[in-house]
Amino acid sequence: MLLSRRLALHVIFHLSCSSPRICQLDPFSDTKDPVTLHFFPSKNLLFLLMISTAHPSNYLSVPSVSFFTSSLFPRRTVANFSQSTRNPCLKTYGKCRVSLAQPAMTKLQTKPSPAEVSRTIVELSSLGTLCTLTQEGWPLGIGVPFAVDPRGIPILCLNAKNRDFSTDGRSSLHVQLEQSGVRSPQCTLVGRLSKPEDNLLLKRLHEIWMKRFEEKVDEELIYVVDVEMLLHLEDSKEDGIWVTSLEYMKANPDPLRNYAEKIVNEMNANRMEDVHRFCNIYVDSGFEVAEAKMIWVDRLGFDVQLRSAENNVYEVRIPFPREVANEKGVKSSLNCMSQLAWEIEKSYSTPDFEKVTHLKQIIFAGN
Repeated sequence: MLLSRRLALHVIFHLSCSSPRICQLDPFSDTKDPVTLHFFPSKNLLFLLMISTAHPSNYLSVPSVSFFTSSLFPRRTVANFSQSTRNPCLKTYGKCRVSLAQPAMTKLQTKPSPAEVSRTIVELSSLGTLCTLTQEGWPLGIGVPFAVDPRGIPILCLNAKNRDFSTDGRSSLHVQLEQSGVRSPQCTLVGRLSKPEDNLLLKRLHEIWMKRFEEKVDEELIYVVDVEMLLHLEDSKEDGIWVTSLEYMKANPDPLRNYAEKIVNEMNANRMEDVHRFCNIYVDSGFEVAEAKMIWVDRLGFDVQLRSAENNVYEVRIPFPREVANEKGVKSSLNCMSQLAWEIEKSYSTPDFEKVTHLKQIIFAGN
């Protein structure tokens, strides 16, 4: 449906539904979509404000969003904004507006899958432990640098001294990633060590290696680990989860991986008050939070380590209201959540979301 610029600027109509909202087109949005919608609470009215920066003779294409309206739009129906599927901080205030350019997350989409986390670990790491059986049948583990191809297959460069493995090539590559000094997610890729025979494939693998390490190597030294399955552990103190090779290769590494550590360090260094407030407002811990530290952030949310007044340590997952895809999106979501948490803390607003209730207690060795 097309509305002229002149008509768009004069459309005001009443709602007769139980959860009215204000819907406006954001002319300042930097999204590539022609129109970005934002929703705000309202008492009894729904204002549709359409603003175009184009020439007056141009038209705006209205996105496929449905409402109850007057007879001006008789064929549209009410959009279903179920409160039960909203994540914390979905309600927005003032300038903290959540774009509907991306779909809302459901309750099942608050944490990346083990396959996705494993892909992220190997993308961020460049050193692992290669374990093989020697020709005499002894297990042998050595530290090796590695790169990965677009499917997450490890690429190794092994000299003659490091190729004393059994003829069937059974091997594993263990990789781990330290996060904020308090957690070490890891994965062990199990498969067979093999040498590619195709010259074109060898050249592509060599290019990947040079891009990662900025050095040329003899293509005769290049090997790959043909992944058959992998074991993922959220931390060294926890049980592992087996992931199939198909799940692993279909998964994508987290889009925030290259600047997640920087964001976490900035939050812990400069915005500890916000991190502490996140835990008090968005988490139903049942105890007074004495200390809080952000561990990691990804496209779906962030992890925080809590310490109670009794010195018990917990880990909690706080989801974003919407999936984010870049550094700007992360900072925007954190700022919105911080603003809302502050308003609730000062009793300027009331929470209309479900608090996180699942906390994982961390038991240290010797306790």
